[in-house]
Amino acid sequence: MIKAVLNTGELTLNDEYLVHALEKLVDPLIVVNVASKRARELARGSASMVPVKSGQSYLDTALLEIAEGKIVVEDS
Repeated sequence: MIKAVLNTGELTLNDEYLVHALEKLVDPLIVVNVASKRARELARGSASMVPVKSGQSYLDTALLEIAEGKIVVEDS
């Protein structure tokens, strides 16, 4: 499990979601940007596109959405 320390405390990411998200979006920088933007949207009340487990973080939900192909990044 990957852990990051934030101003609000400790955040634990689900490694499996991250690995699968990286399979969909190969560039880790894109994964970070897309997942963080989507996590903010979820925190502000946007509906999730995947089932959410009890206690699952917004970031895990965003990574799972990427991993399941619910979020697609188009080249510009």
